[in-house]
Amino acid sequence: MIHRYSSFLPAIFVLLLAQGTSFSQAPSSAKGKKDGVSITEQDGKLRIEVNGQLFADYNYQNVTRPFFYPVMGAGGASMTRNWPMKETPGEDHDHVHHKGLWYTHGDVNGHDFWAEGKNSGKTVHEKFIEIKSGSKMGSIKSQNKLVASDGKIVCTDERMVRIHNDASDRILDFDITIHASHGAVTFGDTKEGTMAIRLAETMRVKLPKGKPGEGHIINSEGVRDDATWGKRAKWCDYYGPVDGKVVGVAIFDHPQNPRYPTWWHVRDYGLFAANPFGIHDFEKLSDKTKGNWVLPAGDSATFRYRIYFHQGDEKQGKIAEHYQEYVQSTGSK
Repeated sequence: MIHRYSSFLPAIFVLLLAQGTSFSQAPSSAKGKKDGVSITEQDGKLRIEVNGQLFADYNYQNVTRPFFYPVMGAGGASMTRNWPMKETPGEDHDHVHHKGLWYTHGDVNGHDFWAEGKNSGKTVHEKFIEIKSGSKMGSIKSQNKLVASDGKIVCTDERMVRIHNDASDRILDFDITIHASHGAVTFGDTKEGTMAIRLAETMRVKLPKGKPGEGHIINSEGVRDDATWGKRAKWCDYYGPVDGKVVGVAIFDHPQNPRYPTWWHVRDYGLFAANPFGIHDFEKLSDKTKGNWVLPAGDSATFRYRIYFHQGDEKQGKIAEHYQEYVQSTGSK
């Protein structure tokens, strides 16, 4: 009996080795699935994990626009308001279109892609060009079209999102190339836009009914809290408590972006957006077309941002230093 099994076992090993099975590498292979940035397709969304921990879901099917929700920041802190995706006690139910982390604008050839309603446009996901996991970085490249309420395609875009593997903080690079593929495109002068996130309620500078919150806002020019709205700056940081710990998120405006440094549509109730198009609102001008930005037919333009999730305030998070690292790493000065 012993002789029969001992002669049979080598044959099994030969067969398994021929199929590429390595017993010595099995433990490290299982561990490898949790190391780095992992992006997996699920029903109507992509799940993004960093070292085995959820970072964000990218929602792209049956939505008004693609958006990231939930978004987990430094130390696993939940950075975004849950409503309207999820009911959570104590959250305001204002601005139903403020969903997670997103990009869109309130006036594109006269169509509103910021709000949600029967007369609003939609950003429709067409396809993924690339979905790539990696030990140091994961990436998502997608193709989208902006469709007006009457069904007309206004323009198209390509988005490249890169998620970095960082030991403690979370870093997302968002590059969007807008194509004037269906005629000239005018981004109209309105404060309602553009690279945006709606933050967790506990991070607010002001709570409902005007009560003071524990959150704070600061920009690269040293301007703070309410005074940051409508001001130009290279970066802006919003920080406050989540589950008893202070965490924050900074948005970096790339030096090669049109109209750098951008204006900031950042509110004390948790809306946080970079918007280079709302000049008449931000500068309080009577000319409501001053901020119009035209992309000629057949042309394209790219906007680049880094969203940096960190622990502590802007000093603890070393936001100014990280901004310089972003600029240097992308070949700008």
